[in-house]
Amino acid sequence: MSDADADSSTANAEPDAAARPTPPSERIVSLDVLRGVALLGILVINVRVFAMPEVTLANPTAYGDFSGGNYWAWLAGHLFAEGTFITLFTVLYGAGIVLFTHNLESKGEAAVPVFVRRSLLLVGFGLLHAYLLWYGDILVAYGVCGLLVVGLRRRRPRTLATLGVVIVAVPSLLEALSGVTADPETIRGTWRPAESVIQQEVASYRGDWITQLEHRVPSALQRQTAGLISYSGWRVAGIMLLGMALYKRGVLSNERSPAFYRRLIAGCSVVGLGTILAGVAYIEAHDWAIEVALFWRQFNYWGAIVLAGAYVGLVMLYCRWRPTGLVTDALAAVGRTAFSNYILQTLLATSIFYGHGLGLFGHLERVELLGVVVAIWAIQVPLSVLWLRYFRYGPLEWLWRVLTYGQWQPIR
Repeated sequence: MSDADADSSTANAEPDAAARPTPPSERIVSLDVLRGVALLGILVINVRVFAMPEVTLANPTAYGDFSGGNYWAWLAGHLFAEGTFITLFTVLYGAGIVLFTHNLESKGEAAVPVFVRRSLLLVGFGLLHAYLLWYGDILVAYGVCGLLVVGLRRRRPRTLATLGVVIVAVPSLLEALSGVTADPETIRGTWRPAESVIQQEVASYRGDWITQLEHRVPSALQRQTAGLISYSGWRVAGIMLLGMALYKRGVLSNERSPAFYRRLIAGCSVVGLGTILAGVAYIEAHDWAIEVALFWRQFNYWGAIVLAGAYVGLVMLYCRWRPTGLVTDALAAVGRTAFSNYILQTLLATSIFYGHGLGLFGHLERVELLGVVVAIWAIQVPLSVLWLRYFRYGPLEWLWRVLTYGQWQPIR
């Protein structure tokens, strides 16, 4: 999801840019492509939460087969996707804050009131998404954290990056401290719930929409209250600040040298993948024991953030190699309609797995879930390309813009 109507445009927008879409000639293709990659990649992990009990995101041994091909499917996702694509998405949101406010301010307009209205609308969209469709919503966190960090947008890149790292470290330190001080019995319920608890969740999502609320409402509420305060709010806000710094340094707009991006790919790949692999080795050496449950998450927490840097480098070099073309244009189309595509992923996935649709929740194995991911991609990518042939924005991007500015916007 893009943060602004001008989120992938150059800073020197025309005077009436707030009242019209950003022309393709003014868009930064690398930002659109990177957002498209992030949106598609997020589904590799989110599909597990759509299709399996919530606990499996932290402890994949708690439900379903975890051997053979299913283990390798989990490992591939954990290494290359878990935490990484959502980091990219959040980095881009932070960059979008800088672009959105700068474009308005360059025309002499007050950017913060418009941004506040836009963020509150995003929170509203997120609440509807979380309680009506899927508890795993990220929009509420984006809206809230955007309001918290927008006042820092004019800080120097070094200051933004330093603050970002410090803020991102808070939930990691809190969780590590909990691992040292907590009695294993106190975390048993979240690490390996009783079978009756898991089966109750499975039954809820195989039921009708009303029955699903038994799990969705309390889970969404926990994520938006205690979870936001103790964990996700810190991570999201900190990574947004990193996104601001990276954009100001020209990293996300493809302004750095090819050698810089090659070094970014090499360094971040080695450190990121090495850290994540070390975490896998650590937890498996302890046979997925409760006593080390809170410690092993730290490896992916930091490794995924670093690995996201390698993905940035890969996309930037690819966009230089192929600034246009079938793949570039398709990924850019997904990126330009990321908000609509994010919600579409939920609609498609819940229709496949929940009881009001095919009711496959808890039935498919991890290998089979990869097939579902590819099938959803096969819908989203061509649909995004086709939509933008006839319309200026994705449908939700258009609605968000209309509500933000309080005036009708042409969509054709």
